[in-house]
Amino acid sequence: MTTPTDQHDHGIDDVRAEVARARSAGRSWAALGPRERRAALLRWKRTLARRTDEFAGLIASETGKPLHDARAEVLVTLVHLNWAARNAHRVLGRRRVPSGVLSVHQRALLAYRPLGVIGVIGPWNYPLYTPMGSIGYALAAGNAVVFKPSELTPGVGVLLARSFGEAVPDHADLLRAVTGPASTGAALAGAYGPAGVDKIAFTGSPGTARKVAAACAATLTPLLAECGGKDAVLVAADADLDAAADAIVWGAMGNAGQTCAGVERVYAVASVHEELCARIVRGARALAPGEAYGPLTLPSQLGVVERHVKQALVDGGRAVLGGPDASVTRTVGPVVLTGVPEDSPAVTEETFGPVVVVNPVRDMDEAVERANASAYSLGAAVFTRSRAAGLAVAGRLDSGAVSVNSVLGFAAIPALPFGGAGESGYGRIHGEEGLRAFAAPHSVTVRRFAPAVDLTSFATPRAKAARAVELGRRLHARF
Repeated sequence: MTTPTDQHDHGIDDVRAEVARARSAGRSWAALGPRERRAALLRWKRTLARRTDEFAGLIASETGKPLHDARAEVLVTLVHLNWAARNAHRVLGRRRVPSGVLSVHQRALLAYRPLGVIGVIGPWNYPLYTPMGSIGYALAAGNAVVFKPSELTPGVGVLLARSFGEAVPDHADLLRAVTGPASTGAALAGAYGPAGVDKIAFTGSPGTARKVAAACAATLTPLLAECGGKDAVLVAADADLDAAADAIVWGAMGNAGQTCAGVERVYAVASVHEELCARIVRGARALAPGEAYGPLTLPSQLGVVERHVKQALVDGGRAVLGGPDASVTRTVGPVVLTGVPEDSPAVTEETFGPVVVVNPVRDMDEAVERANASAYSLGAAVFTRSRAAGLAVAGRLDSGAVSVNSVLGFAAIPALPFGGAGESGYGRIHGEEGLRAFAAPHSVTVRRFAPAVDLTSFATPRAKAARAVELGRRLHARF
């Protein structure tokens, strides 16, 4: 395994220098044809694929997650980079759009141009997959990128930037990494004066996102913010309970619960609630913490988990598996709670640990109401044997993404956009919307012939122009 050695704390001047360096490299990258950019990004993708073990080893070392989880993270990263590279020109390339009756004499063209330099501030829970949802799409859209990885996972960021330079040496400075504490990310966002980036893509807590937004506001720098979730699973009376329980256990306990779109709440129709709880407990009890999933990466998260579990019990909830003793060390045992009041922190706040609340509801209408009551609206899931019913319930949920009869089904589908609202942030990564998030629309009209009545010329007789306007008004009033 390669351990990056060029890590140091980048100060304000360092960050500005790296942005300038990336901008210089970005000019030639933006000038390349789409075919050349695609070829370069696919070359990088193949390099990453060949170095999967190296990246996975470093991810596991810095986060504590099992190696098999780290390898899976590399795989979904490759899937997204591949899609962005292959679809950027189709989505962003110049195309003709309808001109409309009033402007039939004009040819209307729409294209998207790169923004320039994108500052990406990444998280520690998925230090490769999550930031690549911005990095890969931004590069595919023709931008340069300066990446600030979490101070808990700096090596992954440095290795990622280095791997790009090695795979695409003619554009080695296009992806730069800046490492250091929170102040380094603040400098990139412009908290200490303009850093020179054209957009920030941030993943982290809502509190930090507010600080980043305030820094960006000073220079009107656009911000894309992904701030976590409190995702709910809704289980109907006709659901396959074995499948639902298996998915809930994986969604709640995978990566030690440190997944922004992981499962933290379950609302099961009362007639199947007890049976579902028994299945969830059986599946969670079979897990071996430290093997099935690793420790909490952020030491302070242990206190959050402990507080949520203890308060849930004080508030009248019941632990059907685990309890406060499960969080004695950072390798937390699975905790399954039930009967927790809806205003308890375990229901309202992001726990980010291997804890799931399974509450009964009267019916799916109540399940939807409770799921939507959260300040977060990132992801959700619905379990029912009726596909039509599942889609109907999905359509009523406020979350940005919904899986029917699975959890996190959207994560490995690069054509689907990802993001939420409220405390979950705003903007979208992945898919066509993810590519457009890092590009600016560019509209062009080309006059094809002289119109019968030119409403943009003083030479047109006023009476003639008035008749044309009146005709148009009548048509719109009628149709």
